[in-house]
Amino acid sequence: MNHEDAKDTKKEERRCVGKVYLVGAGPGDPGLMTLKGKGLLACADVVIYDALVSPEILAMINPQAEKIDAGKRRGRHSLVQEETTQLLIEKAQTQAIVVRLKGGDPFIFGRGGEEMEDLVAAGVPVEVVPGITSGIAAPAYAGIPLTHRGYSSSVTFVTGHEGAGKYRPAVNWSAIARGSETIVIYMGIHNLPYIAEQLQGAGLSGETPVALVRWGTRPEQEELLGTLGTIVAQVEATGFAAPAIAVIGKVVNLHGILSSCRP
Repeated sequence: MNHEDAKDTKKEERRCVGKVYLVGAGPGDPGLMTLKGKGLLACADVVIYDALVSPEILAMINPQAEKIDAGKRRGRHSLVQEETTQLLIEKAQTQAIVVRLKGGDPFIFGRGGEEMEDLVAAGVPVEVVPGITSGIAAPAYAGIPLTHRGYSSSVTFVTGHEGAGKYRPAVNWSAIARGSETIVIYMGIHNLPYIAEQLQGAGLSGETPVALVRWGTRPEQEELLGTLGTIVAQVEATGFAAPAIAVIGKVVNLHGILSSCRP
């Protein structure tokens, strides 16, 4: 090995002191946190966490760990995405176990793929630990099965909040309306008037059932039931606000039967 190779090897060793774990915290109920994720929190040196991670899950973090709030909520950004990724890279150079704790699942509308790409490009070892996404858990806790042989054999997960500068056109609501019997929308409360209008314009009846589930799986969970034709007015009348998941389709009718069995 020549002198230049030796220098490169030492530089790589310094860069790979630690490993970053992209950990899904689940939707809020601490009982839905994976065992692997909980174990990593217990021995983490640094935890960089998002706004929607519940206090009960934050309490699982090693008391000696450095805790950094990188939370993003509409209109209130603690750290921009580039700053968060750079922070992960820097911490991995000096700490052994760096946990990026994200609400739900890192790869379901959680920007986990973007962060992992940047970490790989920077030569940082990284591993993803999946979590239960709110689009599945919140409806379940509200007594709404997303598929059911008598109601729905297909489900589509879609974001209701489109980021600026995206590489593709806006969500094709018309195609979604025609192509799926159950639609689950993340981050859709702010754009709900537009979404409801688009879906009805694509042929969905104004009588199509809709459920909004706020703070799904947490003690403060609440639901608002309506239809595509009424839900916008109901939100305005009640002040129902984010964070919430929207479920659209006939499966919502099972809420009245199954919701009494929720945890």
